[in-house]
Parts: sequence; structure tokens; C-alpha cells
Amino acid sequence: MRSRRELMRFIKLPWRLYRNEPHWVPPLISARKRHLDRDRNPFFQHAEAEYFLAWREGEPVGRISAHVDHRLNEFHGTNWGQFGFFESEENFDTANELLAAAEAWLRARGKDNMVGPMDFTTNHECGLLVEGFERRPQILENWHHPYYAAMIDSYGLGKAMDLLKWELHISDREKMLPVLFELAEKVEPEHGVHVRPMDKHHFHHEVRAFMDVYNAAWEKNWAFVPLTDSELELYARELKPILDENWAWVAEKGEEVVGAALTIPDYNQILRRVNGRLLPFGWVHFLRARKEIDSVRVFALGVKPEYQHTGVAAKFYVEHFNSAARTPQKWGEMGWILETNTAMNRGMEAMNGRIVKRYRVYEKPLSGQRPTEQ
Repeated sequence: MRSRRELMRFIKLPWRLYRNEPHWVPPLISARKRHLDRDRNPFFQHAEAEYFLAWREGEPVGRISAHVDHRLNEFHGTNWGQFGFFESEENFDTANELLAAAEAWLRARGKDNMVGPMDFTTNHECGLLVEGFERRPQILENWHHPYYAAMIDSYGLGKAMDLLKWELHISDREKMLPVLFELAEKVEPEHGVHVRPMDKHHFHHEVRAFMDVYNAAWEKNWAFVPLTDSELELYARELKPILDENWAWVAEKGEEVVGAALTIPDYNQILRRVNGRLLPFGWVHFLRARKEIDSVRVFALGVKPEYQHTGVAAKFYVEHFNSAARTPQKWGEMGWILETNTAMNRGMEAMNGRIVKRYRVYEKPLSGQRPTEQ
């Protein structure tokens, strides 16, 4: 991609492809510009990327990124290349050309596996929606045309991992397994762990503590990439305006933070009204509608490995139901959660949760062999 004008065409293409789709939620254009800017996004301190557009009769009809995250490869001992931001008209030739362009770029850099979609890592929006098309996406997740999966399959990409979204409603509290309440009650008297709300007045400290837990609790997860200090600073700036102290907790033992849970009101319920722009009048919708948000998304919930036996996660679960009882948000979606994360998925089952969305990450060995489905 050669110019800022083309980058804007890249960013705004979904408005054309989803113009008749009521479930799609336009992202904030300003946020997309920052995210894709090599000079402003700290992701590019350890990564490189190229963006591609497919054109027909002078108009863009598809897009894709190809990128290499050197930090991910160093952390996991892999040699992956990735693709993301995949969007296409309903034309298999267009999709094939886009995927081939990304593959060629990755091959030229000696990568041995093509993985995606990721926009850019598992710390960002990732996966292709393959189940749950009837539901609107929540904040920080994508909605895709149902025909995308067939396009990606036909190109020779196979499943690498599924990411699950579970739904819970306040009424599910009565159906929770009693053992979860028992574990939650024992956290402080038996293990000396105190759970408290995050303090927005000391937000920077709270976010750093949260990210320390995040990096420790998720480090063994498939495709996880630890955040750098620069990425942490960016997350803090982006999360502060939408943090609700009713939906964020820290677990401490003495002065050590041992667990954290950050849940976000689903601001997509507002963003779908502002069409990608908060100025000049989007802020009016934003401020007026905040009290109308009736759901949340569990952004991250984790406990340091050495404290995962203490019932801290159960305490967080109970706190979520307590918050639902006193706020306008009465239901939420959890995750995503890796399909291989047995402990978390069993926790969702114990709370009477239901899988309502499935996102899929694909891969293609660049040796040309199709991967074996997990």
C-alpha cells in the first residue's frame, strides 16, 4: 500500500461490504488509523506488516494484511507469519488473490506457517466468526459475513484453534453449582486473598498490576504474546475512558496482586449509532446512551498459576453476579476462551453458561501440506 489515501480506503472498505448488514458494528475510524499506523502502534516495535487491497473497476473489493510478529515467534519458538483484517466481496477469486498475496509476502520472509486472521495478535481482535452470526459483536470483536469461512477453507487453510464466547444472565446465579459459592467464601479466611474493586483514581497502577497478572496467567496459552511496556501504556490510555469500577476487580495477598478481572460494558451498543465517528455529534449519542447499555464483555479474568487452587476465580464469578444485581447490565458474554482451556470452560458450565459464538483461527503450513484438525 503506497499512500495515506489508500490506507483510508483499506480502513473504510467494511462500510461498503456491510452496508446492508444490521449486525455489523462500525469501528471508530480514528482508532483503526492509530492501530494500523506503524509509527503510533507499539506492536510495530517487534513486528512488520504489509496491507493489500483488491480492486475492481477502480473500487476496492477486498483487503488483507500480512504480518510477522517477531516477539510471538521468540516467545513460542515458532516461525509463523500471520494474516489479518480479511474482508472480501462474495467472490472466491477475489479472496484467493488476497490470501495468495499474504502468503507470498510471508514466504518471501521465510515463514513456515500462515496463521490467522489476527488483527494483529491474540491481544487484539482475532479469529473468524463461524457460529453466532445472529448476534451483534461485542466491544473489541468482529462480525464477519458467513461466506468468509467457505472462502478460507477453499484456499487450503485448516482449523488451528477455536475461540469460544459463553453467555451468562443474572438469572443463571440460581443455577450455579454450590461449590463455587463455597470456594468464594473461603478465599480470604483460608488463603488470605482479598478481592476488591479496581480504583480508577490510581488507574495506571491498577492497569500495570492487571497486566502483570495477564502476562503470568496467559503465558502458556496458545499464541499468547506478552505485552511490552509500550503496549501496556497504550492499553491503559484506551481502557481508562471505558473502565467501570463496578466491573473490575483485583485479588491481593498482602501487597502482591495474584489475580485480576476486567469486564467492560458493551460500548458497541453505542458505537453502532455513531458510524465510526465521535465528532462532531457522536459524543452526544455516546453520553446519552451509556446508561442504556445492558450487557458486558469479560475482557480478561486470570489468576497467577500458584494461586489458581485458592478459589479466586470463583470469587470473581460471584462478584460478576453481584454487580449484575446492582447495575443496568444484566447479562454478558465471557471470553473469548480457548477451546482447549478446560478449566475455564468447565467454570462456564458450572455457572450454567451457554456457548453463543465461535471464532476460528486458521493455519496453512507453507510447505503446502494441510494441517490436521485439532
